[in-house]
Amino acid sequence: MKFLDLAKVYIRSGSGGGGAVSFRREKYIEYGGPDGGDGGRGGSVFVETVDGLNTLIDFRYQQHFFADNGRPGMGRQRTGADGDDIVLRVPVGTEILDEDGETVIADMTELGTRVELARGGNGGWGNLRFKTSTNQAPRRANAGQEGVERTIWLRLKLIADAGLVGLPNAGKSTFLAATSNARPKIADYPFTTLIPNLGVVGVDDVEFVVADIPGLIEGASEGRGLGDTFLGHVERCAVLLHLIDANADDVVEDYRTIVEELEAYGEGLADKQRITVLNKVDALDDELREMIRDELEQATGVRAMLMSGVSGEGVEQVLRALRDRIDASRLRRKVDEAGDDAEEQEDAPWQP
Repeated sequence: MKFLDLAKVYIRSGSGGGGAVSFRREKYIEYGGPDGGDGGRGGSVFVETVDGLNTLIDFRYQQHFFADNGRPGMGRQRTGADGDDIVLRVPVGTEILDEDGETVIADMTELGTRVELARGGNGGWGNLRFKTSTNQAPRRANAGQEGVERTIWLRLKLIADAGLVGLPNAGKSTFLAATSNARPKIADYPFTTLIPNLGVVGVDDVEFVVADIPGLIEGASEGRGLGDTFLGHVERCAVLLHLIDANADDVVEDYRTIVEELEAYGEGLADKQRITVLNKVDALDDELREMIRDELEQATGVRAMLMSGVSGEGVEQVLRALRDRIDASRLRRKVDEAGDDAEEQEDAPWQP
């Protein structure tokens, strides 16, 4: 499935049906009076978060969503039928933006959230509504209310607890593959990751979600490389894991490049909790890796951890550091299927 995280959509709610001008005409009834019914309500346009979606690809092939108009009223006091509503189904984490692309209409962060984007027009009144003691044969009725037409943007920001940032080939995808069941593309050339990937990572007795995004390069905020739009997928993270290739020519410059791009992007990313890790240390001896770490810590003032996603060295310590910086309400308890099944069988009443 192709990944799409931004879509422009045109919506329109239905107009209300017009009221009817009608009079009761029956044999042997001389004064029937007005009996025109009201028009039906126009359909509304809603957006709702559903399970099982992680992309906006459906909105690439259909961008126009128009709700049905209400039916007009009829004689014999019959009200017109209401127009059918339209529901746009989006993944959790979708932002609904106005046409300017900046004004947030709704932030859909929970499953089952439903928001009305365009309300259908009310149906017009039939002439029965205008009957009074002094005007017992009104010949007027209201037209239905017009529907609402608007253009909106849908922007997906994946829901994750921790986000991976770094230069291309810093080992982000290798780390995700080594710690979760996710299988991102891994190769020895830059920009092997072209779309964000999510993986559920477990350490000790808890689990949390990690997001891997395409690598950043100097000038990404100005559109170089793949740009920095993918940083939107780590905006909701509680902590960022900054991976640096310990074999790089200048680890200090690599660190500063990512920090500057986070600051240029804004949205508070530069102020988020951040864990700095020197990756791929399996290719270095003990003396060299300590020297590189000291150089980075003295130049930047941050504490750096050592890790190798390939050999597994230091991975568990990094996972524990991530866990400690994620709010307890976001962590999930690991499910031990065998153990849970055994407990359920012990507690269940005996059955023949």
